[in-house]
Amino acid sequence: MHLKLPSQPLVIRLACTLLSLMAIGYLVILGKEIMAPFLFACLFSVLLLPLAKFFEKKWRFRRNMASMAAVLLMVLCIGGLFYFLGAQMSRLADDWPQFKEQLNTSISDLQHWISRSFHISMTKQANYVKDATTKMVDTGASVAGATLVSVSSIVIFTVFTMIYTFFFLFYRGLILKFLVKVFKESNGGLVVEIIEQVQFIVRKYIVGLLIEMSIVSAVVSIIFSLMGVKYAVLLGVVTGIFNLVPYIGIFSAIILSALITFASAAAGKVLWVVIVLVIVHMLDSNLLLPLVVGSKVKINAMITVLGVVLGEMMWGIPGMFLSIPVIAVLKIIFDRIEPMQPWGLLLGEDDTGPKSAVEKTLGTEPTLEDRVGADLQEPDNTSV
Repeated sequence: MHLKLPSQPLVIRLACTLLSLMAIGYLVILGKEIMAPFLFACLFSVLLLPLAKFFEKKWRFRRNMASMAAVLLMVLCIGGLFYFLGAQMSRLADDWPQFKEQLNTSISDLQHWISRSFHISMTKQANYVKDATTKMVDTGASVAGATLVSVSSIVIFTVFTMIYTFFFLFYRGLILKFLVKVFKESNGGLVVEIIEQVQFIVRKYIVGLLIEMSIVSAVVSIIFSLMGVKYAVLLGVVTGIFNLVPYIGIFSAIILSALITFASAAAGKVLWVVIVLVIVHMLDSNLLLPLVVGSKVKINAMITVLGVVLGEMMWGIPGMFLSIPVIAVLKIIFDRIEPMQPWGLLLGEDDTGPKSAVEKTLGTEPTLEDRVGADLQEPDNTSV
């Protein structure tokens, strides 16, 4: 079943497409402060929907209490992760004098190696370092101010994301009714199908990412611990979190891990840390990612990289995280609208073989009415 739109001449379609892309891009950049927490809340609400329904059906919670309990549980999980990272960072702060001494020793060894290998005297190297330090000091005040603003922005961003998530869960019945009724009655079944597939794909994608993050964090932590790398658990968890950002995140994790290891161990161990992270990334990309995530979202690598780059240009780090789920949702919609099907084909993989795991699973998944239950019926008389 596909949604058919009236056809227009090619020139008009191209002009409308370009104008629409320009307008959407401008509005997306302009509305970052509102739309970013809004989209994160959409993802979190889809992820928490089964939990909220469990509280309603099994524990007989009213909808407002069930939604609040689901959001609070997510906040506790995220808070626990940050508490763990904070505890690890406090260890790093306690070891700062030793860390600084080791860093100075490593830098001195590196300078002697550069002097022997490239015939650059210690004096010239010291002058280069002094010039770079002077520039950093000159910009220190602005960096400190930007950091303070960033921390406050993150707090506000998190608060509004949690609020939006609660409202999405609480008013999910009203939102579903609106999405069904806003289109023509003849397209109601298609709208229901799109909503069901979006929920399924987004939820499985997020769960797959969490599984991937946990496995990568555990594997890296264990390997680093066996290698005797200091702060092995911290580096493993950071690598798992950074790995959520396709392609770019692993390079950031490599740089951070190499710097911390360089300041606390010999240079040879730094090379082994880099080799381990590269091997883990290759195994993750070719085995783990297709197994737990790739089967949920069929998006080709070219569009993935382009989406991550555009997301970073428009919204920074939040845009990098949101790019893949947004592209996956757009592909589902494009595949169901006949004039947009070529765009949906461009976003997906060149797969001419048998049906994918997602298509097979979707064929056995319950309908939207079964998944959301009473959400399409009259809402209960609860209040916030």
